[in-house]
Amino acid sequence: MQPETRYAQSGKAGIAYQVFGEGDQDLVLSFQFISHLDLAWESPALEKFLNRLGSFARVIMFDRRGVGLSDPTAGAPTLEERTDDVRAVMDAAGSDRAALFGMSEGAATSMMFAATYPERTSALILWGAMARSTEAEDYPWAPSRETALESMKQLIAPQWGKGSTVEIFSPTLADNPDARALQARFEREAASPVRVWELLNLFLDLDVRDVLPLIQTPTLVMHRRSDYAVNVRAGRWLAEQIEGSQFVEYEGTDHNPWVADPNGEILEQIEEFVTGIRPTPTPDRVLSTVLFTDIVDSTQRASELGDQEWKSLLEDHQDLVRRHLKWCEGKEIKTTGDGFLATFDGPTRAIEAATAITDEISSLGIEVRAGIHTGELEIMGDDVGGIAVHVAARVCGLAGPGQVLASRTVRDLTAGSGIEFADWGRHELKGVPDSWELYDVTSTPRSNQKGPGARTSRHA
Repeated sequence: MQPETRYAQSGKAGIAYQVFGEGDQDLVLSFQFISHLDLAWESPALEKFLNRLGSFARVIMFDRRGVGLSDPTAGAPTLEERTDDVRAVMDAAGSDRAALFGMSEGAATSMMFAATYPERTSALILWGAMARSTEAEDYPWAPSRETALESMKQLIAPQWGKGSTVEIFSPTLADNPDARALQARFEREAASPVRVWELLNLFLDLDVRDVLPLIQTPTLVMHRRSDYAVNVRAGRWLAEQIEGSQFVEYEGTDHNPWVADPNGEILEQIEEFVTGIRPTPTPDRVLSTVLFTDIVDSTQRASELGDQEWKSLLEDHQDLVRRHLKWCEGKEIKTTGDGFLATFDGPTRAIEAATAITDEISSLGIEVRAGIHTGELEIMGDDVGGIAVHVAARVCGLAGPGQVLASRTVRDLTAGSGIEFADWGRHELKGVPDSWELYDVTSTPRSNQKGPGARTSRHA
C-alpha cells in the first residue's frame, strides 16, 4: 500500500514526506531535481525499487521545497535550504541517524548534510552524482556553462510536460508509450515550466568540491558507465575525493537507478552496504561556517570613552550581536574581547547575521567588520579549532569598517540565495598556506523575518 503523505516544517515551508519499510536502519532518499511522492508509486519500476529498499530499511523519502507535494516557494531552493529540509524531515520522522541515498543532483544535498551533520549520518550512497555541474580548469569532463544552458533551452524547457526527459534519464524506456505518458504526467505535476527553468539555472551553479574532503561517513559511489545525463568520470572523480569511499560502476545508459536492473544488482549492493555498516564514533570534525566579527579601532574608542563607558558600550554591542546570532541560528563559541567567534550550519545564515550586525551596530557609534569561511572544524569540547577558524579570522582582519568579507567557498555554497558578491581579489592569509580568493558581500535579500536584517544594498 502507498504510505501516508505527511508534512514536516522547514522554516516557513511544509516539506512532504513518506515513511515505509520495516528495517532497523533508517534510509533517507534525496531524489534528483524533481520528484512527486504520489506518482512515484504509479511507476512499476520505481514502485518495485522502493519496496525492495523497504525490505531492509525504514525508508524516508520527500519532495524538496517547491517541488511535487511540498509547499511552493519563491525561486529555486538553495543547497543550504535543501539541507535544512533533510534535517526537518528526519526530525519529523523521529530519525536521529540515517543512511543518506542521494541521486543525481540530490546527491549534493546528501553530501552537504553528511559533512555538516556527521553524527546523524550512518552511511552515504551516491548514484549518478557530480560535485560540479559545469566544466572548470581542473574539472574538464563536465559541459561548459554555455553548452549546458543551450541544451536546457533546446532539449528540456520547450518540451516540458510531454515526457521527453525520459530520453535523458531513462533512455531504455524511450520507446515505451506508457513510460513516456507517465513521465509526461510526472513532469507536469512535479513542477511548472517556470519552476523547472529556475531549478535548472540553479543547477548550473552547483559546486560542492570543497565539501568532499570533509566527508568522514562510509560512502558508496555508484554510476553507469554510459550514463546519458552525467559523465561517469564525474562519479569516478567524486569517489577519489572522498576518503575511503567505495566505487562501483555498472553497464548501461540509464540515469535513474530503478531502470534496467533486472537482476537487482544495484539494490543488492545498496543493501549490503547499508546493513553492513558499523557504528562510527562521535565525530570530531564537521563542515561548518565560521564567522568572526571585530570592532574597528576598539583601542582608540576605549581610550576616548574611559573604562566605564567602554564597558557599557561593549555590553550593548554584545547584546546586539547575540540577538542576531539567535535570529540566524548561529552558535556563539566565544567572545574575543571586542569581537565574536560564532559558527553556523550554513553560509547564508552567517551572511545574514554578519550583514545585520555590521549595518545595525552603527547605531551604537561604532563600526564592525566581519570575515566568513566555510570549511572543516575540529570540535574541542565547547571550543572549536582547525583551518576554517584560522581562515575566517584572517579574512576578518582584512575587512574594512562595516565590510563583510567571505571566501570563495562561501560564495559557491550560497548560489541561488540572492546574495551578491564583488570580487576582492586573491590574498595571502598569514599562517595559512596558498592564496585565497575573497569576495565582498555587496547585496543581500532581506533576511527571512529573523530580525531587522540586512539592507538590500550594503554599499549604496
